[in-house]
Amino acid sequence: MSLQAYRRIQQVAESPRQTEYRLFAQVTGALIKAQETKATGGALMEALDWNRRLWSTLSTDCGSPENKLPKELRAQIISLGLWVNRYTSEVMRNKADIDALIDVNKAIMEGLAMQAQIAAQANPQPISAQV
Repeated sequence: MSLQAYRRIQQVAESPRQTEYRLFAQVTGALIKAQETKATGGALMEALDWNRRLWSTLSTDCGSPENKLPKELRAQIISLGLWVNRYTSEVMRNKADIDALIDVNKAIMEGLAMQAQIAAQANPQPISAQV
């Protein structure tokens, strides 16, 4: 199966929350790797920039009037995005460590996983749809 075909199937099979979880897992994995290898310079900056871009995208999306999340939740996500931006700058200047960014991402991932579990329990899929 080609990579493009796999990606098409993945997009059809994943819910938006599953896609968000997968992206957070990838970004957080890059942050953890940077932390574990004590990365500096370009390797560290790449992981930090990827995380910052993820949060910037989420914040921008939450600021859109078309976003269907509750207004209070959107405001909280925007606030977290602003904090991530400021804190990332501190990490880049060696004035803070990366741990807090990883912790925030993991907390978001836990929330997304919980939402997916609740949704799956509320709307069980027939076995043929799960294959």
